[in-house]
Amino acid sequence: MTSLHTAVVRWSRQEQPFANSRYSRAHEWRFDGGAVVPASASPHAVRAPFSDPACVDPEEALIAAASSCHMLWFLSLAAAAGYVVDAYEDAAEGTLGDMGGGKTGIARIVLRPFVRFSGEKIPDSPAVDGLHHAAHERCDIANSLKGQIDVSGTWSHPSAAR
Repeated sequence: MTSLHTAVVRWSRQEQPFANSRYSRAHEWRFDGGAVVPASASPHAVRAPFSDPACVDPEEALIAAASSCHMLWFLSLAAAAGYVVDAYEDAAEGTLGDMGGGKTGIARIVLRPFVRFSGEKIPDSPAVDGLHHAAHERCDIANSLKGQIDVSGTWSHPSAAR
């Protein structure tokens, strides 16, 4: 199966100097559903005011995409297994590092999902770990990246004694 996914990235100079690299890296991402996301270079890469720390940077977006993809697969697999998920929150982080050959990139992403279950069918830790493993295997974003992605999740259920 193939599908096409698009985004429009828009930037303009706004009468700023350019040749001396003193221009704003703030720009916007536009998606087919109408969402517009303010974006910028990371303030770790380009100092303010030439970057905008309030905007999403490409590195953050990549980490969010990996986390979101994992979550969507996890929810789908949990529902198919008959579990009820009430909440899912992931404090994901990525580390920019050496990728070899003089290149840097997101060398590692760590997903730390906390999942809250309810309902009569209660998963045990091996079942939750299995859902995370299967979600990771199916995630298109994870399958597209060279860097390491680790998942270290926790979960709860009102009547579960772990």
